[in-house]
Amino acid sequence: MLYWLTQELAAYHSGFHAFSYITLRAIMGMLTALGLGLLLGPVLIAHLAQRQLGQQIRSDGPQSHLSKAGTPTMGGALILLCISLGTLLWADLSNRYIWVVLVTTLLFGFVGWLDDYLKIYRRSSKGLSARQKYLGQSIIGLVAALTLYLTARVPAEITLIVPFFKDIAWLMGWAFVPFAYFVIVGTSNAVNLTDGLDGLAIMPTVLVAGGLGVFAYVAGHVRFAAYLGVPHIPGAGELLILCASIGGAGLAFLWFNTYPAMVFMGDIGALALGAALGTVAVAVRQEIVLGIMGAVFVAETVSVMLQVASFKLTGRRIFRMAPIHHHFELKGWPEPRVIVRFWIITVILVLVGLSTLKLR
Repeated sequence: MLYWLTQELAAYHSGFHAFSYITLRAIMGMLTALGLGLLLGPVLIAHLAQRQLGQQIRSDGPQSHLSKAGTPTMGGALILLCISLGTLLWADLSNRYIWVVLVTTLLFGFVGWLDDYLKIYRRSSKGLSARQKYLGQSIIGLVAALTLYLTARVPAEITLIVPFFKDIAWLMGWAFVPFAYFVIVGTSNAVNLTDGLDGLAIMPTVLVAGGLGVFAYVAGHVRFAAYLGVPHIPGAGELLILCASIGGAGLAFLWFNTYPAMVFMGDIGALALGAALGTVAVAVRQEIVLGIMGAVFVAETVSVMLQVASFKLTGRRIFRMAPIHHHFELKGWPEPRVIVRFWIITVILVLVGLSTLKLR
């Protein structure tokens, strides 16, 4: 919206031409999302507390978490609002990638909202059934994957890129659709599983979004893409603004979600943020790099899968509790130690992911 306005005003004053640069608009999007989040956060928290929309805690979880019962949840609504406004105000709204990622994010957020609402309404840690939640995610994820496939304009948009190897690529054809679906839905659930400690999920999300934003900018820039040997995807650079808005909204939310949390994001935030990361990665053709940078999310998911498989097959548990962050808690690590160490690991992994831009 403001991007369009600045383009109109540029006819009267040349200074407005500066807003044609994606980097400036990304900064503005991040600052907009951050400012709105810090401004509206206390209002939302007070509203959630007044409506008694508090977190329901699993009875079989770590005993230290029982004191968190009643902490306002569904704070992910604040994140989605700030992402949406930061993006809509500063992005080029004629760009199809912006709409695909933003709509997918909001629809996954709606599934999360239903899950959170049922948990609160039933006064239970159980919301939507696993089948209902997965069905909703699957429909949205499949539509997003099909949209990206059917609107692809150049072969690079449906080509699987292997990091560190500039000559290895696979033109996927129809295989793109199930692959993209798996990435979007899988990342959504992975972030959701990670969201179990104060600030544990949101900071890695901010970091990974920042890394994907760099890839989006490079992929959308003809010269940078050619120089770094990554596929040029026309229009993908605009996603930097959405990624920056995720970063701003995430940092604002972390202000209130840091230990001890004043508010939790709930599934409305976790499912949506995971879907956003997955869809951006698919759009800029960096799904494998997403797996590298988001390896904390992957580890959390794999720990649950291994725990369930081991218990069903042998009757024994591999970890004291899954997801794996609870395992470290039960080993005696204080919650802040688990959180910060997972953040540090993510910083390292994002740097490794960014190194693939040059190491080919």
